[in-house]
Amino acid sequence: MSSRVTVTSGVIEEAPIFALASAAGRGAVAILRLSGAGVGEIVAQIAGSLPRPRRAALRSLRAPNSEILDQALVLWFPAPSSFTGESCAELQLHGGRAVLQAVTAALLELGARPAQPGEFSRRAFLNGKLDLLEAEAMADLVAAETESQRRQAMRQMEGGLSELLHGWASSLLRVLAFQEALIDFPDEDLPAEVEKRIGAEIGELAAAMSAHILDHRRGERVREGLMIAVVGPPNVGKSSLVNRLAGQSVAIVSPLAGTTRDTLEVRLDLGGVLATLVDTAGLRETTDPIEAEGVRRARRRLDDADLVISVFDAREPVGETLTVEAPMMLVANKCDLVGDRVAGIKMPTGAFSVCALTGAGFDDLRRALINKVRDLAERAGPPPLTRERHRAALADAAAALDAAVTAPLPELRAEDLRAALYHLGRITGHVGVEDLLDTIFGTFCIGK
Repeated sequence: MSSRVTVTSGVIEEAPIFALASAAGRGAVAILRLSGAGVGEIVAQIAGSLPRPRRAALRSLRAPNSEILDQALVLWFPAPSSFTGESCAELQLHGGRAVLQAVTAALLELGARPAQPGEFSRRAFLNGKLDLLEAEAMADLVAAETESQRRQAMRQMEGGLSELLHGWASSLLRVLAFQEALIDFPDEDLPAEVEKRIGAEIGELAAAMSAHILDHRRGERVREGLMIAVVGPPNVGKSSLVNRLAGQSVAIVSPLAGTTRDTLEVRLDLGGVLATLVDTAGLRETTDPIEAEGVRRARRRLDDADLVISVFDAREPVGETLTVEAPMMLVANKCDLVGDRVAGIKMPTGAFSVCALTGAGFDDLRRALINKVRDLAERAGPPPLTRERHRAALADAAAALDAAVTAPLPELRAEDLRAALYHLGRITGHVGVEDLLDTIFGTFCIGK
């Protein structure tokens, strides 16, 4: 199998690869994407000739033995004006499996090979067509399930976070240049305020990075989805409330207390924000070892939750006050059973009165829940970090800057500044990040 590498217009072109860029299975159209050295020759052989660049042309595709395989639209993107920066082509075929298999066999015979997961995007990165943040955003856009995920992925793919990090890197380079001047030219009588300005700018950059890290993980919340824990005493209707919010029966409902022994989860689109609603065991002291384990798991989910829905029986005063870091919504269930006693029952401030059995009060609860998750996930601010690796690298950069502020020698301060630049570069891929590439691009689907 060919492993040749060529250079076209300053772009490194590796051996030709191909992959299905449309959904697998039978459909009206199947799109095969090709990229790499010799793609033009392969397309010319299978399609008879190359169409004009970036113009769709109808061609009869033929196997090397001249058998007609399909009539397809062919598009040609010569390097470097393509997604990968290499010579690329697309074959828009009829979507039958037999057609796809026949054309795939012809491409293999002509020297192309199937692409590995993420290989197209990896080649685009290596040829400078996108950085790691933009590549990750593309994967997020493909995987987006909700409107908030789509918007966040588009913002990152358009370079919002990259621009912020490049701005910090440019400032760091400027500070490092001044620091190197102080080291290399100690006898040049540079103004005393130069060193003061260096210290001030380092402090400002460290503060900006630290503030960005402490953003309540809003980027990860949108990308991975919020976790909403539904908690409360046994038999207050938590499972019924979860079923009503989910619009389906996901949890067993019983008049017996302690029915829920484990956590149950359901994913919801709440006003464009992905959320996982977690039904938990009733919180109470128990000698039943199985129920006790369920309570322990409920409390663990309570600690991890982004939002807590605390449910209680509308006929009873609120018992144990929950102490949680996450925002909390109070819900009084079974309001239909209160009757004439409602005047004598003091509801907690801000509590929502609902009936999970009839659906009474759920319109107001759902609206409030949507507003709450939108506030948690889509707060205004600078482009958010969307992955743990971003947060870890930025924390390392901020730590290096903190060390630079207190460095006892100019040479040590310069080394700390270089370390901060390196850690910023880990996020965008502008430094040696070869060890990261397989992990990042390996999560892509074939053909992307």
